Amino acid sequence: MKTIVLTGGGSAGHVTPHFALIPHLQEKGWDIHYIGTHDGIERELVADRLPYYPITAGKLRRYFDLKNFSDPFRVLKGVYEARRILRKLRPHLVFSKGGFVSVPVTIAAWSLRIPVVLHESDLTPGLANKLSLPFARELCLTFPDSLAYLKGKGKVTGTPIRSELTLGSKEQGLLSCGFSSDDPTLLVMGGSLGAAILNQTIRENLEVLTKRYQIIHLCGKGNLDAGIRNRRYCQLEYAQDELPHLLAAADYVLSRAGANSIFELLALAKPHILVPLSRQASRGDQILNAASFAKQGFSLVIQEEELNLETLQYNLDRLEANKEQFIQRMQESEVSDGTGNVLRIMEGIIVKKALPN
Repeated sequence: MKTIVLTGGGSAGHVTPHFALIPHLQEKGWDIHYIGTHDGIERELVADRLPYYPITAGKLRRYFDLKNFSDPFRVLKGVYEARRILRKLRPHLVFSKGGFVSVPVTIAAWSLRIPVVLHESDLTPGLANKLSLPFARELCLTFPDSLAYLKGKGKVTGTPIRSELTLGSKEQGLLSCGFSSDDPTLLVMGGSLGAAILNQTIRENLEVLTKRYQIIHLCGKGNLDAGIRNRRYCQLEYAQDELPHLLAAADYVLSRAGANSIFELLALAKPHILVPLSRQASRGDQILNAASFAKQGFSLVIQEEELNLETLQYNLDRLEANKEQFIQRMQESEVSDGTGNVLRIMEGIIVKKALPN
């Protein structure tokens, strides 16, 4: 039996792509383990699914902080702890999704001659993957544009997408919202915490927008507005098991531009408009993600500062008029099967490792 160790943490985005790979790895008979931190979100998401091994990890910062002087020692401790775990498990491969916990695991694996595959979700590589790259066998990239930042290193694969997202029922999604199939449905997604600018724009213009569209609004935890009464508007804090059905019900999507979300839209070939998080609230990775998708002909983009009823209606009209072209471009994309592309790289490394020198 082949053994693999998964790692990554610090945010849900560094964890959820693993869930797309796990069923396929299990199907192929892999023994799967996970290394994360003691108190990170990865433990909350993973510990009840896989054997979980916590280690110490220092946070990696691009800014001055007194902890920058002590955290290197935490990284060294994490390397020692990860090395001890890896010596016990003896995995054939380590797969890392980034985040600060991945650095000591990657270094420890390299020291034991265990091949490491990194995956970078955003267009510009994160600090953890930059530090890990010299110790890795392969780097999987989500965006073709990323090659420019890495001097040609890495392979463009797309990002792993959960297969259950492709199994949604349009009828079930419409029924759960009390909608019909006679009118187009717009799905608005602002992430698990919601997006204030999307919530505000949709709700302030609800009367106008619902004349044309039925709207499913994933507004984020704690952001429901109980005062709204509109039979063509269905609001939910977030969606879990029902998400595949809501995506299937949607004719168009208005979304933030996080890498995992937009590659789900690509895999499903859903015509969409992206509103990336502004540079004032982020390092600008969503702006670059959205620009790349627009350049490839997958998306229309409205910058957050320019979002209002006029720009939204204008872009919805463009999206509807060119719906088939957007769908065709997404269906023709070579990175829409990110899960399969990453799995093939893993299998290729194992085959090469088994070959005699």
